[in-house]
Parts: sequence; C-alpha cells; structure tokens
Amino acid sequence: MEYLGIDLSCAVGSLRHGQFPEKDCLLPLISKLLGYAIVAASTTVKLPQIMKILKHQSVRGLSMISFELEVIGYTIALAYCLHKGLPFSAYGELLFLLIQALVLVAIIYYYSRPLHAITWIRALLYCAVAPTILAGQIDPLLFEALYASQHAIFLFARIPQIWQNFSNKSTGELSFITSFMNFGGSMVRVFTTIQESAPKSVLLGYAIGVATNFTILSQIIAYQKPQVGKEKKTK
Repeated sequence: MEYLGIDLSCAVGSLRHGQFPEKDCLLPLISKLLGYAIVAASTTVKLPQIMKILKHQSVRGLSMISFELEVIGYTIALAYCLHKGLPFSAYGELLFLLIQALVLVAIIYYYSRPLHAITWIRALLYCAVAPTILAGQIDPLLFEALYASQHAIFLFARIPQIWQNFSNKSTGELSFITSFMNFGGSMVRVFTTIQESAPKSVLLGYAIGVATNFTILSQIIAYQKPQVGKEKKTK
C-alpha cells in the first residue's frame, strides 16, 4: 500500500491489529509526511517577504547580496538533488524556493534602482550558467565541488544580512513570518534528511540553515521590542 512514495502498509497493518506502529515503522512515515508538508508550505514561504516589500515599496535594511547568494545556493542544491535522484519529498521545496527567490531578487532590483553595472553583470552571469548546472551538464567532480561550496554560499548569504541587522540595530523590511518558516523548515529538514539516509553533506547544509535562520529570527524579535516600547511611550 503505497501513495506518493509513502508506504502505509506497515502502519495500517499495526492499526488493524489494534497496535500502535513501532518506531521503525512510524518514523519513516512521519518523515515522508513532513517532507511533503514542507514541500507544500514552501510554495508560499517567501510570499510574506514579497508582500511586505510591495506594500511598503521599500527594501530598507535588506542585503541584496544575501538574496542573490540565496538564489545561487538554491540552484546548486536543487541541481544536486536532481542529479542524485533523491525522492521529491526530500528536496521538492527547493524548486518552489528557487522560483520565489528569483521573484524576490527581481523585486529588490526594481526598488534598488538605479542598479550598478556589477549588479547587471552578476544577473547576466547567473542566467547564462544556471541552466547548465540545473541540467547536470558539467563534470561530475566539478558538480561535487559546487555542491560542497553551496554550504558556504548559504552561510555567506546569511552573514551580510545578519551583520546589517546588527549594525543597524534593525531588521528593516525583513518578514518575521518568512524567517520563522525558514527556520521551521530547516529544523524539519534535518529530521527528514536523517530518515531519508541522504548524504551527510545534505544534512550539513540544513544544519547550517537552522543556525543562521535562528540568528536572523532572533534579531527580528530582539530589534522589534524596542520599537514597540517607543510607540507606547509616544502614545
């Protein structure tokens, strides 16, 4: 009994006999269900950030390079998972996150006009190279090196934003909902990656995501409190 790659026979068999499924039966099932839940949630995870920018027509406090690096990281991670033939439940959110990240970068470009020439060069270079990477039409050793580097890419994608938040003592137009969903998604992915027996390099990437997303989420909470206090005083 299998639906969408989820084997239900073990759990259903236990329940039919009036028994609660054992851990070895239950954990893989939970992992699969959580995996598809993450994929479903990923279709909207960046929409709060996009809507906040459009509402205020501002990208105040947002680090452009952070969002650009995020696009590169998603591209490499998605291409690697496709190349390795991992189940869709283990990486599906990367597809939707990449699409939304591209839209987000385009919006940031729009509200950051006029753009410097180097920004256009980075964008054109990505458009030229990304299709080749996603198609897996590169040397296998280079592919492994790229995937190994994507952990550093995601790390450095967060560092400029974290530093900018710290320097400004403000998170500007960063969306709490999007940051919270990023953190929650990373936490769940650590669990599902272990259950799916994915390569350790994949697990490392999600572990880095947990740490960096938690830092940004903490900054949003920490830097919003003083602002709330000031509003009360003015009233």
